[in-house]
Amino acid sequence: MSAKILNLPNTLSLVRVFLAPLVLLFLSIRISGALPLPWFLEDDPPAWGDVLAGAVFVIAALTDSLDGYIARKRRLVTTLGKFIDPLADKVLVIAAMIALVDLHRIPAWIVLVIITREFVVTGLRLVAAAEGVVIAASKGGKLKTVFQIVALTMLILKIPGGMALMWVAMVLTVWSGMEYLIGGSKILMEQ
Repeated sequence: MSAKILNLPNTLSLVRVFLAPLVLLFLSIRISGALPLPWFLEDDPPAWGDVLAGAVFVIAALTDSLDGYIARKRRLVTTLGKFIDPLADKVLVIAAMIALVDLHRIPAWIVLVIITREFVVTGLRLVAAAEGVVIAASKGGKLKTVFQIVALTMLILKIPGGMALMWVAMVLTVWSGMEYLIGGSKILMEQ
């Protein structure tokens, strides 16, 4: 890859892809021990692996905001970036959700709903792209992502209220998916 293609925003997106397996790994580590915890975590404290996974997840999520900002500010938007950025987001979120299903912190059906929405929207974008139409991220899609990231962080760290926030994230996920489908229905119905 040339230096122009492997610019800072694209590198940050690639880093996010490679951090996702670390989230899985750390969530599978069950190292207990004394952690300086706030009062609301004392009943069901996170393990060291949870704390490490949470730290990696937050760092990876922050690279998402950072890479987009840098790409727009420095005019470093590339075709690779348009591909790898949303892929990195999905890999990170899905990796965390899979680990949390295994730990019984999130029901599998919620993960299925969220993953299905991602496939539908990605498929719609591919069809639109083949027709020469670009479907930009909607405000609902961006809001969905914020709620997913915050809810997953809370679930990873066992912060109370994480599951309630995940319900909100799931509703926003379905709502934004319907938004994309309604907006893209003209493309899908063309002969």
